[in-house]
Amino acid sequence: MFVFGRSRRGIPAFPKHKIPNIKHIEPPKKNRPIMTTQDPDPTFKSAMETAVRILTRRNHSCHELRTKLIRKGISREVATEVQAACEQLNYLDDRRMARFYVDELQAKGYGFYFVQKAMRTKGFAQELIDLILGQARPESDEIETARRALEKKQRTFEREKDPGKRREKIYRYLYSRGFSSSVIATLTRR
Repeated sequence: MFVFGRSRRGIPAFPKHKIPNIKHIEPPKKNRPIMTTQDPDPTFKSAMETAVRILTRRNHSCHELRTKLIRKGISREVATEVQAACEQLNYLDDRRMARFYVDELQAKGYGFYFVQKAMRTKGFAQELIDLILGQARPESDEIETARRALEKKQRTFEREKDPGKRREKIYRYLYSRGFSSSVIATLTRR
């Protein structure tokens, strides 16, 4: 049985030295360091606690974190300050998150266009999307990814007796997974 903050054997899930201490964090101001000994603004402090709780579950983009904080009733200004503080403390890094997200989607068998659309939905900047996808796998790897996705559905496609309809179904399936027409054409010719 899993208890929040405890592992199955009763040992704390996170070592105490790795849990961030946010008592001494205040909103970033011009020419002021983040860490101070004064008590921060109570709304900022509670927003920062909420952000840390959100970020301990999984990685988020800056846009996602800001949106979640605003949905929880935190003002836009405080949410932006918390986002800036999290970036400064290296809790948030859009470039690292984007690389991780691209690798995850490609490992799941999605193509270039699907990944691009999913990244826009997550709120990544277009320049970052272009940069990360430019460093991603070449078309030969995308063909291999499409082939693996196709192998998983092979039994479904084999049920169709008409080769023309089978080719159409394969095309629709791969297109919905974000593969380009050239990649699909390469696979359906074989």
